[in-house]
Amino acid sequence: MRMKKHKIRKKRNPGWYFLLPEFLGVSVFGLIPFADVVRRSFFQTVDGSFVGISNYVQVIKNDAFNLAAKNTLRFVVTCIPCLLLLSLILAMLLQQVLILAEKKKKHRDVTMEQFYRGSAAALKSMYLLPMAIPAASVVVLWKILFDSHGFVNSAIHALSGMSGIGQILNVLSVQEVDWMNTDAAFGILVFSYVWKYLGYDIVLWMAGLSAIPQGIYEAADMDGAGKWKTFFYITLPNLRPVAFTVVILSVLNSFKAFREVYMAAGSYPQENIYLLQHVFNNWFQTLSVDKMAAASVMLAFVIAVFVLLLERSWEREG
Repeated sequence: MRMKKHKIRKKRNPGWYFLLPEFLGVSVFGLIPFADVVRRSFFQTVDGSFVGISNYVQVIKNDAFNLAAKNTLRFVVTCIPCLLLLSLILAMLLQQVLILAEKKKKHRDVTMEQFYRGSAAALKSMYLLPMAIPAASVVVLWKILFDSHGFVNSAIHALSGMSGIGQILNVLSVQEVDWMNTDAAFGILVFSYVWKYLGYDIVLWMAGLSAIPQGIYEAADMDGAGKWKTFFYITLPNLRPVAFTVVILSVLNSFKAFREVYMAAGSYPQENIYLLQHVFNNWFQTLSVDKMAAASVMLAFVIAVFVLLLERSWEREG
């Protein structure tokens, strides 16, 4: 009888009990606060009166919000494909270096094996180094390079004194300016984001590439499949699960670009790099909690729809 009771008790202890602390943490610090944000989006901040969707209408009609939403969308659409493509290419090159090291190990060529492994380790460190640099240091680097008295303007001033190069610069209308207050600021922001998170995506791609059995590539090589066919019919299909994770994390990381922009240009930067986070920060300073709440719910809804559609398309094509 005791044995039966013990068995029944064992069945009543499912594994999801171990997830209970995590669920409580997510609820207390995520779900419950977000539910309060949703509630506040339907009320006025000053007197707490119910206003329905009035806050949402005000946010949609707000010029600053529309400008920031357009710039944020443009930033994401521009930098995410660049980051994904460049990181995948570098990850595949790094993977080839490791494969060469394994081949040298089989041939007992210790010297070349150590050379390839050392090169791979050095490349990994170089790729991951930007992530270790604080945002304040990145801003200082921006100032050194792109300030009105920075390195870029000093180089332009020096080159403009040369006869041939100076004429080319005049034709291209390249002048000494404060680059962070021109349209070039958007390009600087995109480059900074790709440079900072390149190593992060490379590590994720490397995890997916290392999980593909080398025997598949060897069989394809014996069948006469070229590099491009191997890439499109073996590498890409096997990277689909990792690709979904890389895309989602890259999009979420793109919202972190605000830190550098805010530290470099303040609450009201150049028009092309005025992002959604600037709007939220300015509304927070004026205690426009109702607008912040409505905009947050809208942004969360857009991100959730994007993730769901991406997941559906991934499953359909898979």
